Amino acid sequence: MDGRAFYHDGMRGWQDRFDGRRLADRLDQVTKHAAFTDDDRALIAGAPFFFIASAHDGYVDCSIKAGDPGFVRIIEPNVIEYPEYDGNSQYRTLGNIARSPAVGLLFMKFDGKSYKLRVNGRATIHDDVETLKAHHGAKLVVRIVCEMYPNCPRYAPNLVDGTPSLYPPRPGAPSPAPEWKSMEIVADVLPAGDPHRPV
Repeated sequence: MDGRAFYHDGMRGWQDRFDGRRLADRLDQVTKHAAFTDDDRALIAGAPFFFIASAHDGYVDCSIKAGDPGFVRIIEPNVIEYPEYDGNSQYRTLGNIARSPAVGLLFMKFDGKSYKLRVNGRATIHDDVETLKAHHGAKLVVRIVCEMYPNCPRYAPNLVDGTPSLYPPRPGAPSPAPEWKSMEIVADVLPAGDPHRPV
């Protein structure tokens, strides 16, 4: 997105410790994308909320942004915007963006099957009349130039029917393999010792 490497030395250290570098590189190649896919668009269009992380001077803040489905809009192949509504007057996310535009977003459904979408981006704040008019009730609008990649939802519980995920390790029962580990594009680069790695 801005020429920066997708993985830094801290990430690489853990990848190497657990033999995950090959898989991490493959996921970078096949899942990271700079334009929203149809699945991404459907998830965002139907989202009644998302989580956003922002930071400044080493202090990280995470917040939930919510509204009626459709409150987040895709306005270009890799650009979204969302309204900032009336709140508690702390302006933590907006204040961080004003100092440092780097943000991380997470879109997900807690239905036990839908993938999660991670979005990394550079945010700007807008208060021009035309942009505000496009978002009823907005005090300000945040626009984000994005790169995105899916994230496996296997450990998330199903909050629709109240069932836990099948995948967390539990005493006395092996965890089932997530479907993605059997996909041809990653099966050959699973870490050594992964019980789901083909022999």
